[in-house]
Amino acid sequence: MKIRSRDLRILCIQYAQALIITVILGGILIRAQGESPTEALKYILEGAVGSPTAIANTLRWATPCMFTGAAVTLAFKSGIMNCGIQGQVYTGALIAAIIGYALPMPKFLHMPICILAAGIVGMLYALIPALMKLYLKVDELITTLMLCFVATYLTEYIVIWMIIGEKVDATRSMANTSPNILETAEIPKLIQGTSTSYGLFLGVAVLIIISLVYRHTVIGYEMKQMGENLSFSRAGGVNTSKMFLGVFLISGFIAGLCGGVEVTGSYGRFNINFSGNIGWDGIMIARIAGNNPLSVIAVSLIWGALKAGSMQMERMTSLNRLSVNIIQMLFVLFVAIDYEKLIAEFNRRKATAKFKRQEEMKC
Repeated sequence: MKIRSRDLRILCIQYAQALIITVILGGILIRAQGESPTEALKYILEGAVGSPTAIANTLRWATPCMFTGAAVTLAFKSGIMNCGIQGQVYTGALIAAIIGYALPMPKFLHMPICILAAGIVGMLYALIPALMKLYLKVDELITTLMLCFVATYLTEYIVIWMIIGEKVDATRSMANTSPNILETAEIPKLIQGTSTSYGLFLGVAVLIIISLVYRHTVIGYEMKQMGENLSFSRAGGVNTSKMFLGVFLISGFIAGLCGGVEVTGSYGRFNINFSGNIGWDGIMIARIAGNNPLSVIAVSLIWGALKAGSMQMERMTSLNRLSVNIIQMLFVLFVAIDYEKLIAEFNRRKATAKFKRQEEMKC
């Protein structure tokens, strides 16, 4: 469905307002830490697009954003609050690492099987909250959030106590990682000498496929309709339970793919702290993109640039990269505000107050 020109204009104004407010607050935040906002911006741009290596780093960090953004977009656009992307990424990454180092295979089989297995395990992990919602009526927002913590600590336990065992002290950093995967399990590098892999194109392909499904298929229409009006779609003959389960599982599958690509394409092993805020980044990216799959690609590239640039800024100034994270979150917060309704409510209250004063004067 095409966006009407009025809606597009309102959307652009909303984003512009959010950007202006964020830039002002971000500048204040950086200045409060004793650094120049213009210098910080210069180093961010330098780290994001200042050289071929910087561009490669931007693409590297944009890759997981595309996968998690796709998983969130698919779920949210269909009215499913799958906030457990982080946990599904972790479980998928762990199984990819295990298959990658423990099961030797020919290269043409090894790498695809690692990634496919990661997607399947992510999907199976998403099955838990999906079934709890369908049969026990437990809100999926709660279960998916809680299962993120379960996945984090469960994978940590498996790595430290089952894979590494007691061979090394569990407090040592190397005890927090699985063995390196075999070379046959690695995704080829897109740019040699960097950690940017061909997994980037898989992420782009996933988002394009989702966009095509929503735009040109009956299933896509039913998924979108379910997200917009569940009662109407049920009355129209859509099997909402089956659709809910299918969308939930595909969302988990994409999140699992993200974990598999991170292990086989970038890290080469499973690290218990490898993903940082990858799942939560996907939620913010989908929100900024308005749950539009193609917009997720653009926002992911911006997110990747900020990630790569913040590392350069941290190296060259006294600022911490978390400052950029705060600015990103502020932007998401201000984008979420409906300024049109806010102004309308302000005008309504102002008119009401004026009317009351006139009535009091009459009395």
